[in-house]
Amino acid sequence: MIELPCFYSLSSPWAYFMGPQLEDIVRRHKVRLVLKPFDFQEIVPRTGGVPLRTRPPARRSYHEEELDRWRRYLQMPLALKPRYYPEKVADPDWNKRPGWMVIAAQLRGLDAFRLSHALLRALWAEERDTASAEVRIAIAEENGMDGRALNQAEMSDEVQAAYRTFTREAESLQVFGAPTFIVDGVRFWGQDRLGFVDRALDALRAKQGH
Repeated sequence: MIELPCFYSLSSPWAYFMGPQLEDIVRRHKVRLVLKPFDFQEIVPRTGGVPLRTRPPARRSYHEEELDRWRRYLQMPLALKPRYYPEKVADPDWNKRPGWMVIAAQLRGLDAFRLSHALLRALWAEERDTASAEVRIAIAEENGMDGRALNQAEMSDEVQAAYRTFTREAESLQVFGAPTFIVDGVRFWGQDRLGFVDRALDALRAKQGH
């Protein structure tokens, strides 16, 4: 089965927007989606990306305009300035913890994509604090998973090792934004490149004789 790696952060609005489109691509191509949350704050400045909080005002205002365009185009609810997206980061792990929960779900063979999208929707559309363990537990429970078990697994050696591996892979692949998809060794950055991911998977399946 073809694997489709997705490198991203659980605080990315673009990762939230990718949800329905990516679900459709995975279903049609019957690929194995591998979610790879990584340390965005550590890697992206080294690979050429510009984290939102460090951008000049012109680029930050344009970012909001783009979010507004995309939420209307995709007809997906989104708060342009969600209550729990901090302007000043007091907790450096605030957006890592949801990623660790997603990794824990994935390692257990659960529907990690469903959980991931629910966590992103909670932050960007429902204005819930996904940095809070109780909120994450509740979201997992709402999606039919054992939230407390997943929360307890977030700091496990297995989950933390996977997170470090995904982070190293992101740097070696020169990932500079989220989400980034890899098809046959080629990077596709952004949910607006999913049409190209779709075509690349068609070409890969043809090459492999699927």
